[in-house]
Amino acid sequence: MTRNLQGQVAIVSGGLGDIGRAVADEFARRGADVAIGDMPPPAAAEATVAELARRGTRIAYHQVDVSDAGGVQRWVDAVERSLGVPTLVVANAAQVTRADFRSLTADQWAREMRVNLDGSFYLAHAAALRMLAGGRRGRIVFIGSWAADHPHRAIPAYCVAKAGLRMLCQCLALEMAPHGIIVNEVAPGIVDAGLSGRIMKENPAIRDKVLGVVPTRSLVTTDDVARAVALACDPDTTQMIGSVILIDGGMSLLPPHD
Repeated sequence: MTRNLQGQVAIVSGGLGDIGRAVADEFARRGADVAIGDMPPPAAAEATVAELARRGTRIAYHQVDVSDAGGVQRWVDAVERSLGVPTLVVANAAQVTRADFRSLTADQWAREMRVNLDGSFYLAHAAALRMLAGGRRGRIVFIGSWAADHPHRAIPAYCVAKAGLRMLCQCLALEMAPHGIIVNEVAPGIVDAGLSGRIMKENPAIRDKVLGVVPTRSLVTTDDVARAVALACDPDTTQMIGSVILIDGGMSLLPPHD
């Protein structure tokens, strides 16, 4: 493993989730110091922090609700004080509600927008302004989804939020590129972890059905996502701007389905 991110400070929201932990671990293995934030109290993060620290880099955890703009600002401030200005920013925190349009409540809709879209904006905005103020180059990566342009009846709020996130990525990429801040999106398909992983574990028939339609006959892993994020943050990746790194096993090539 090339430690090509030494001297960098990474900040990852949703860092205690399956994808967030994998991304944080990939950064630590590549030599970056890593700050992770999530909803649980610090005690719940002790094992994850200890595991990441074995990579030989500095690790920090902060309890944060990304839907709170002030809380995100305080988090970024704290990371700068303890580790330095974050230069590798991953907006990963997300929420998904399984409810079709007719059964979706206003509160469920609002919560998904606040976490998936607003929270990503708050982190990217706070970190980008800090990099600009210090004349620092950096990378911002949004964890999007193939659902951004493939509607699903069971998760409409999630699809809409991720579609908005994609445009946020592109608008920010356009504005930040002249300043050496490169912005991209990593868009996983069905990941064998998190909510989808739990659903498939509880119902093997669903897993078999999904595997039957994925062209690769395999599901996306958290390591697949982490490696894609690392590619977007690689110092040699300089001309990929506002792009979507789609890792879905070819599912987006198929006709629409639920």
